[in-house]
Amino acid sequence: MEGGTTIGSISRSPLTPLSPVRQTTVPLQHPFRTPLHAISSTHPQPLIQIHKAGVIACLRAQNVETAVEAARAALAGGVSVLEVVVTTPGALEVIKVLCKDYPSVKFGVGTVLNIEDARKAEKAGAQFLMSPCTVTEILHWFRGSEILYIPGAMTPTEIFSAYTAGAEAIKIYPVSALGGENYISTLRKPFPTIPLIASQGITAGSIGKYITAGASAVVLSDAIFNKEAMMKEDFDEIQRLAQLVTLEASLARKGNSKIKR
Repeated sequence: MEGGTTIGSISRSPLTPLSPVRQTTVPLQHPFRTPLHAISSTHPQPLIQIHKAGVIACLRAQNVETAVEAARAALAGGVSVLEVVVTTPGALEVIKVLCKDYPSVKFGVGTVLNIEDARKAEKAGAQFLMSPCTVTEILHWFRGSEILYIPGAMTPTEIFSAYTAGAEAIKIYPVSALGGENYISTLRKPFPTIPLIASQGITAGSIGKYITAGASAVVLSDAIFNKEAMMKEDFDEIQRLAQLVTLEASLARKGNSKIKR
């Protein structure tokens, strides 16, 4: 294609940004260059850890104190990738505290819908951002940077459009309403090497099914931060649930998604 680049049989046209694109010295990587099982140090560090963990814990809370304590409980249970939903009161303060106290964990901000919130999240220390849809301005701004932006998509067209615009991974949302793990398996046929992150309505018992179907990871909210446990501030229960889901993901990575309960 004139003026474009070609990866295998797929042509990529030059990016025409709708907004200024930040200059960066970080080399841009694209998931079609490398099979899923060969994600390496050349990929963004948050993506490497997400793929390794298989689980992104998604935290919503009513205040900063509850959010921080719930996050600490999840991390004590083995969670290594955690996002705080931007609508959580004091979400960015939570990110600052957690990034300082747990430097080896990857923290992100979820449900980011505009560039202003995205840049505030970056300033707070977020290492990845997630949206339920593709916000083009955010994708263009962070393209090729050390901050991983994971846009949301439903259809094959949306997935491929986000990929050709520079996305390193795509969140499939709302996955349970679209057919669950069967939908992920179906998407794997045309998109065998794009990291797909399944999100919405996923239970602890279905983690193995999603990973076996081809999901790079799953986003878990209630499966870790159970509503009743959050209301009662039962952080021991949150830690127990975190231990369960991290074990499920680990066994799924090893080809055994069944755990005796």
